[in-house]
Amino acid sequence: MHFIIPIVFAVIVGLVSYLVSVTQTKRTLATQSKPLNNPALEKHFMRLAHALDLKRLHVNIYEIDPVNGLAAPDGQIYITRGFLDRFNNGEVSAAEMSSVIAHELGHVALGHTKRRMIDFSGQNAVRTVLTVTLNRFIPFIGPWIANMAVNMVAAGMSRKDEFEADSYATALMIKAGLGVAPQKSLFTKLNKLTANSGSAPAWFLSHPKTIDRIKAIEANEIRWTGFIS
Repeated sequence: MHFIIPIVFAVIVGLVSYLVSVTQTKRTLATQSKPLNNPALEKHFMRLAHALDLKRLHVNIYEIDPVNGLAAPDGQIYITRGFLDRFNNGEVSAAEMSSVIAHELGHVALGHTKRRMIDFSGQNAVRTVLTVTLNRFIPFIGPWIANMAVNMVAAGMSRKDEFEADSYATALMIKAGLGVAPQKSLFTKLNKLTANSGSAPAWFLSHPKTIDRIKAIEANEIRWTGFIS
């Protein structure tokens, strides 16, 4: 019985923390973003829209320097100013940018952004149970082990979401007639574009290793088209 109270409390704290985070994110995006207005990109994005039987895709520019794309909790799609600058500089092609949008659409379509509230609350509950239990047997070190274990599980769940969004993007890029090559070529550029050292162990990374993502994409490409581009 004494375990139930902290677990319930942890779930509540997780829910509240997630909702606060969502509210802050919405506020930040509302004040630091604007609709994309780039004819060259819009032309490519329209191909994705038509493949989804939509009139057009609404993509926004998030005015920050890091190279990234994101799907907000409300389903809005964003690319950062840093990413757009790389396109304008010729470092990234319009088709490669389309693969980013396709990936973020995958997160929305597969319910990843909405599921994070449940995941976050569950992780808080598990962290609390492990912390209380381990602290009885190995004080001080127990909570650290519990936190590390939950972080590893969370990272694994995040990597699964990324693979699923990659798969969705591959299917959409093929259907849109853009092919898989832009998706793979962008991944080969990501480390340089994001200045990612890749020094953290794979099981702690929230995103899979580039080589593993490309292998998964090519496996799907063979399954759906019969060849590798």
